[in-house]
Amino acid sequence: MSFDLSVWALSDGATPEDVRAAVQQCRNGRHVERQPDPRCVSFYRAITASYPERPTGPNTPWAVAQLHKAADHIELNLDPACPDQVLLDIERLAGECRLILFDAQDGSVYPPPAARMPGPR
Repeated sequence: MSFDLSVWALSDGATPEDVRAAVQQCRNGRHVERQPDPRCVSFYRAITASYPERPTGPNTPWAVAQLHKAADHIELNLDPACPDQVLLDIERLAGECRLILFDAQDGSVYPPPAARMPGPR
C-alpha cells in the first residue's frame, strides 16, 4: 500500500474539478500527447535530486520506483512510513514550480501558494 500524491501543470485558474477530471483521465490511461511541461521537468529533477529513484527499500521514500511521469503531471507513490520531511519537500517544490498538488487519499486539491495568496497592494 502507498500514500499517493500527484503534481499537475494545469493552466492558471484551473479548478479542483479540472484537476480531478485530469486525474480521472490519467487513471483511464488517457494522457496529453505533448512535450513535458517545464514545471514538471523542474519538479522531477528537484525531487529526485533529494530522493533518487531506486528500488524500494529502507533508504527511499518511494513505494513504487519509477515515478509515473506524463507531460502534465507526476505521480508520487510514497511509502506510508516515509518521513514527514519528504511530504514537506514535495509541497514546497510543488509551490516553487507552480504545480497543483492532488492528494489521492481524499481528493484534496492544493493550488500553488501564490495562487492562494492575494497579490501585493
